[in-house]
Amino acid sequence: MLENDHVETLDFTTDEGLGGRARLGLIVLQTDQTIEHEFSTIFDQDSDVALYKARIPNAMDVSPATLRQMALDLPRTAALLPPSFDFDVIGYACTSGATMIGEDQVDALIREVHPEAKTTNPITAVKTALGTLGLERIALVTPYPVDVTLEMQDNLRRAGFQTNAVASFNQSDDFTVARITTDSILNAVLRIGARDNVDGVFVSCTSLRALQVIAKAEAALGKPVISSNQALAWHMMRLAGVSDIPSNAGRLFSTNIS
Repeated sequence: MLENDHVETLDFTTDEGLGGRARLGLIVLQTDQTIEHEFSTIFDQDSDVALYKARIPNAMDVSPATLRQMALDLPRTAALLPPSFDFDVIGYACTSGATMIGEDQVDALIREVHPEAKTTNPITAVKTALGTLGLERIALVTPYPVDVTLEMQDNLRRAGFQTNAVASFNQSDDFTVARITTDSILNAVLRIGARDNVDGVFVSCTSLRALQVIAKAEAALGKPVISSNQALAWHMMRLAGVSDIPSNAGRLFSTNIS
């Protein structure tokens, strides 16, 4: 006990807090095992970019119905990212979910809670990245069941991209997807990306551990390789006005939004 039970009141000042350059919010799938690790390798801890995360309920089984179900929880999960933080950008980290729910609907649901924040998601980010890199003929690699993969292919085609090669690990269990080895991912990218009628490769799914193979795959193919997590991080940074270029994260980070 202090003498005379006295607690001294300290003087203090305040500043703007963390994230002086940008404050980013990320809505992560409850079952995702990958994106937080990969984002930690992209975002420089000394860059004064603050990243805050909230997890959204989702089923381990990946299907069009379970993916669309997340629309019900998007506003509630977005509210776990405090509006008082004044987020610059909020990302919804599910490529297939944004495809099934609809990118405009994802934006609207998040902005119910954060009307001033910019929003993005992996499929929107990837299409922006493909346009920025000038890629029209692409190969698509997914872990999804065939019906989800075909929905994503249709989304890309409607946006004007030729998906001249499509391959999938054909998995509906998100737990299994996160355990697919990086060697398996690299082999798939090299196999499908080597075709003459594709100018780049898109590896879809935030659960796939694709980031660490991008530099090696690009060097071997001589073509850009884009992953969901890489594109989402790039798009969030660029929307927030952050032009940092992390090492070994692929050609994409040498560009700004066109």
